[in-house]
Amino acid sequence: MAGGGFCRLPNGTVVVALTLTRPADGTGPHGGTGAGPGAPVRVLVHAANRARALTRLRNLGLRAVYLRGNDRPPTPDEVTAVLHHPDGLLWRAAPQADPAGLPGLGLPSSPSALPAQSCQELWHPIRALLGPAGYAGPARPAA
Repeated sequence: MAGGGFCRLPNGTVVVALTLTRPADGTGPHGGTGAGPGAPVRVLVHAANRARALTRLRNLGLRAVYLRGNDRPPTPDEVTAVLHHPDGLLWRAAPQADPAGLPGLGLPSSPSALPAQSCQELWHPIRALLGPAGYAGPARPAA
């Protein structure tokens, strides 16, 4: 995984921010963003603790979700966005290090030194990432 982190809030809850790859079965060709399938997306989760935040994502069908380290914690703007959303689960396209993929454009190479995203894409509810039907859970055999 590209990066992730968390911050503990004064009331004891946490906000977890992860950079994941966009699932191939999202809505439409790009789901209203410039990010196609396989593009990195930034996902925010508000939960009681880190384990529950990751469990919320795994229950939605995002199975390979792990938080290793705290190298890209949520920014104050991200914390505000997830706290003001009723679901507590948001996503948007992740900012790219080199927009054209060309080295030497004067942009910093380390992900932690990236400036704030200039186009400011709006946050989307998680069901916009998972597709129109959402995730119904694992298929269960008929009894």
